[in-house]
This record gives sequence, structure tokens and C-alpha cells, in this order.
Amino acid sequence: MSDTFSVAAARDRFPALKQSQIFCDNAGGSQVLGDVITSIQRYLSQTNVQLGASYDTSRQSSNLYQKGYAAAARYVNASPDEVVIGSSTTQLFRNLSFALEFQPGDEIILSKLDHETNINPWISMAKRQNLVIKWWTSTNPQNPILDTQTLDSLLSARTKFVACTHTSNVLGTIHAIKAIAQKVHSVPGAFFCVDGVAYAPHRPIDVKELEVDFYAFSWYKVYGPHISMLYARHDIQPNLLSLGHFFNPSETLADKLGVAGSNYELTQAIPIITDYLAQSWPDIAAHEGKLSAILLSYLTADRDDVTVFGDLSPDPAKRVPTISFTVKNRSPKQVVEEVEEKSAFGFRYGHFYSKRLVSEVMGLGEEGVIRVSLVHYNTEDEVRLLVDTLRQVLG
Repeated sequence: MSDTFSVAAARDRFPALKQSQIFCDNAGGSQVLGDVITSIQRYLSQTNVQLGASYDTSRQSSNLYQKGYAAAARYVNASPDEVVIGSSTTQLFRNLSFALEFQPGDEIILSKLDHETNINPWISMAKRQNLVIKWWTSTNPQNPILDTQTLDSLLSARTKFVACTHTSNVLGTIHAIKAIAQKVHSVPGAFFCVDGVAYAPHRPIDVKELEVDFYAFSWYKVYGPHISMLYARHDIQPNLLSLGHFFNPSETLADKLGVAGSNYELTQAIPIITDYLAQSWPDIAAHEGKLSAILLSYLTADRDDVTVFGDLSPDPAKRVPTISFTVKNRSPKQVVEEVEEKSAFGFRYGHFYSKRLVSEVMGLGEEGVIRVSLVHYNTEDEVRLLVDTLRQVLG
């Protein structure tokens, strides 16, 4: 990406955007860079062999794979031995849950604002190890947020593990992860695990600056193929059991948790994504703030029958352009389907795997919310057209 962000130049990099479909469901998965697609095809055509052999094609394949790991680690300011690539964040958290060992009666704190990916593995871990679960939640159904004051009331000398989201995939609100990390680490020996899936497409990540112990996100929501990545701080890796074969090395995080899940052709494409995202983050954030402002202005200022969930400010320091709402006396399903009938917009309704948040915290029914999730390749004109279409549908 060039030093100066251009939405037109960005859109030229994504073949899917040449279609008539207008993609507003990006929190479920972004479109893929054309160079990534080409790279995967080239790998499968020319270097699709097993890694680690001495013949030339295998050396080429191994080199490409190692460059993928190195780029992924560098992207989050980690070393290659601190990251593992896998099929999904769900799978990597599940793997991690089998690698952690605590004592019966130890306490873990889980957030009800999270995607189930960052809840269910730890519930299962607690059942296996007889751990005590404490729930971190919010009493504000319209703008739920995870605050350190509530967390402080949950922490104890027996707290061993805390998990929460960087940004809710429903609310779009950005949590103060560094402050939360410092609060967690006020308890000696407590680990902090962050789901960054809904944050990663919108902002750069520096795991050392955030002071987290574990951090995961999915590359398929960051303009790449369907793989994910988990970071684990180097000095806590000795606490992790290895899930690998007994005769294989267990020195790196990939050795311990990879279980042959780092797809070769997809992993080797990561440097293309990181190169694309290497610059212009402030401009991207500013552009996304403009997208949020257009939609939020209509939903909050122009209508009294709409409830928007999450922070109502378009400020990119407070939220990403993942915006969820409901309409009085209109079901989410009905609104989405009527917009689809009138336009080429693609977005969705539901709980988006944040079932506890939508049902227990926000108090909504099975159809959940209407969610519009935008990224940097969406345009202001697209959002204005969406607003015009919503006016037609909602009256």
C-alpha cells in the first residue's frame, strides 16, 4: 500500500470488488487480495511438496513457508517462535485450552461480551480441570463495555486466566486492552488471552505494547485466506504442554500447538498481506471513521425508531465500523431481506456467535441484530447509498 491511502487504489487490489455485490458483511470474512490468490495458485502449481527435504523444490517450499511465519510474527511485533498458524481462531484457542494446566479450585474469568470462540474452550478446560469460572459482563444493554473496575472486583489471588475480546464483532467498541492487561498482571502468575479477530482488519497490532500473554486473530478477515494465528509470549511457553508427537521438537509455539495445521500454500501468502498493510494505518482509521459517521448519523440523528448498540461515536479511537442496530416493530430478518430485494448490498442479521452477549447482556431474541460491517475498501458513496436504501425500506 502506498504512503498515502487511496480507497480507489485499495479497491483495485481486490478482484471480488469488481462485481456488482457491495460487501458489507466483512466482519464475517473480508475479500482477498488478488496477489494472495495468485501466490496460492503459483505455490500449488510449482512448489506443492512436503517441507524439509533436501531436493530443490522442497527447499523452495520450506523457504516460502518460513517467510510466511516470519512475516506473520513481525506483523504483531513477535518472534517466529512465538506464533502458530492454524485453521481458525476457534481451533487455536481449543488447542491452547488443552496445553494449559492449572490446579483444581483455581479461577478463570471469562467475558460475556465475547464471541463463543473465546468462551467455550475455556469452559471445557474448566470442566476438565475443576476450575472456578467467574463471569465478566456489563449491565448496560445498549452499550456494553468491559471495564477494569468490574474486572478488579472479580480478580483474586487464585485468578490464573482471563479472556476477553479486543473489539466485539457485534458492537464494534474497542476495549482498553493494555489497561486490562496491566490489571490482570497485578495478580502474580495470571495469564491474559485476547481475541483480536474483530479488531485486526482495522488497526495494527503490537502484542508487546499491549502486554498480552496470548492474542489471536484470523487472516481470512484481514484480506487473506482462511487461516488464523495465535501469539503466546515466549517466557510463558514452558507452561504449555506440547500437543505434538513425542518424537517431534517442542521448542516453539508451532511445535507445541500447530498439530500440522499450518496450511503450506496459505501460510506462504502472508507476506503479501503484511506488505499491503505495512503503511497508511492512520489514514485507514480516518477513512473508516468517515464511513461510520455517515451510517451512525442516519441511524442516531434521523430516526427515533432505531437502537444502535455500542459506542455511538464514529471516533476511530473508540470503535471500528462494525455497526449493529435494531428497528422498532421490524424484525432484523425482515429489514435485511427487504434491503437485499432493493439493492446489491450484502450484510446480515443474527448473533454472530456472540450468543451470550446478544441474548443475556443485550436482551435480544433469536434474530439478534442487523449488522453492517465495513472495512477500508468500502467507499463513502456505498454507505450513502446504503442509507438511501434503508430510508426506502424503513420509511
